Amino acid sequence: NSRDFAMTQKRRNNGRNKKNRGHVNPVRCLNCARCCPKDKAVKRFVVRNIVDAAAIRDITDASVYETYVLPKIYLKQYYCISCAVHHRVIRSRSVATRRDRAPPRRFRRQQQK
Repeated sequence: NSRDFAMTQKRRNNGRNKKNRGHVNPVRCLNCARCCPKDKAVKRFVVRNIVDAAAIRDITDASVYETYVLPKIYLKQYYCISCAVHHRVIRSRSVATRRDRAPPRRFRRQQQK
């Protein structure tokens, strides 16, 4: 009987975060512009200075204001799975570690004094 045998499943969530939703709107990959479902895409929130590190000192020296905080860029980046693996945003995990559902450790940069 064909109903008795289920296909093997690589992941508990089938690589998506879609429960009880029939359809999820697509997003475009940052690298290759591929359409990827929003719940499947690898998401990264990036906060960066507008000015690169080399130019910060020149700007602070030339600035009239003593305490001027440079503005930041806030980006929500979406990657398709292939690009995220290729650019090492995510890494492939073994079958045993795939079961680990704990979020990865967050690395905080040390405050400069």
